[in-house]
Amino acid sequence: MAPDSVTIEPATADALDEVWAIEQTCFSAPWTRKMLEAELSGNPFANFLLAKCPDPLSGSLVLAGYFCFWILFEEVRLMNLAVLPPFRRQGVATRLVCSALRTGLERGANRAMLEVRVSNQGALTLYDRLGFRRMATRTRYYANPEEDAALMEMAPLKLGTLFKPPGEIHEPGGMTTVHGRV
Repeated sequence: MAPDSVTIEPATADALDEVWAIEQTCFSAPWTRKMLEAELSGNPFANFLLAKCPDPLSGSLVLAGYFCFWILFEEVRLMNLAVLPPFRRQGVATRLVCSALRTGLERGANRAMLEVRVSNQGALTLYDRLGFRRMATRTRYYANPEEDAALMEMAPLKLGTLFKPPGEIHEPGGMTTVHGRV
């Protein structure tokens, strides 16, 4: 899949069913539908981005992943990032995270924080490549299975060397879709 074929757009409440299906597919301890609904429509700090990619069979755009993040004053809190298995390792997660970081920068954030399972090597590699650094370990942070979390931070907030867009499209609602390899 070509990197410029990934479309990043803000989520609306009508995407809830699809987001919940991705949540259930990707996590051993998924958020409930009510939790996702509250984040999508009730939390003033929450932001949701959707990644749409061409279906390999039909060519039509399908929801490949989503990202929930909060912007709390000067901080971007990376909450839930999920990409369906057929679309992994193709730059979808990188595009989602870079779009969130850009939104944070545009709104005056100066750092980003996240927790990630210590066994999630793919996510740890992604965040390391983007410039996050490990700050601490949170013992038994996750359940099902019980596991430690790596606490990671990016301060100051930056887009890093992986984010070199050849072109951008500014979309309705103030979102920026970056086309190119990230």
